Amino acid sequence: MKVNVYTKEGNVSHTMDLPDVFNSQLRRDVIRRAHRAISLSLRQPWGSKPFAGMRQVGHNLGANHGIARLPRVSGGNRGVILASMVGGRSAHSPRTERNLYVKINKKERKMARDSAIAFTASLEDVKKRGHRISGNVTLPIIVDSSVTGIKKAKDAVSFLKSIGIYDDITRAKEGTRVRAGRGKSRGRLYKQPKSILIVRENGEDRKR
Repeated sequence: MKVNVYTKEGNVSHTMDLPDVFNSQLRRDVIRRAHRAISLSLRQPWGSKPFAGMRQVGHNLGANHGIARLPRVSGGNRGVILASMVGGRSAHSPRTERNLYVKINKKERKMARDSAIAFTASLEDVKKRGHRISGNVTLPIIVDSSVTGIKKAKDAVSFLKSIGIYDDITRAKEGTRVRAGRGKSRGRLYKQPKSILIVRENGEDRKR
């Protein structure tokens, strides 16, 4: 698979071959399975205290009293400790020792990674994700070393407009919205769409 290499003016300087990973089979089902396994494995264990509802003294009066043989408070008839009692223990509460890690096969994980990388080279599939890309630009967008000479923001904006991806950055900026649900009060007030990912030649990357 060949892609264009763009200059900082937005012109095509030459073409180059992509690595073989971009020719991997596109498997949405495997990516969905791997994403589900990763997201479920990030859950934080939680549960009730082991002695919740058990910190009360209850006495069993035994048989031949005409009442049910369950633990009751001293000097009264109110039941305690049992799950069916007010303030009693939880019958089947979640436990912190539960293993929340979801396994996935190594081959499936590798296939999902390669397939996700291959999807980034498909313009049709990228647009289906809601990204706004204009023109006949080839994905992934590769630029030459002249782009590293950009120092001013206005020059960076001109470059992004010349290759047709500035609209996608605007979409992500204007798409910030208040989260629905309880997460607003837990430090997750806003949700913002994802846009371009810049990968530099020294191996570092920065999200925008």
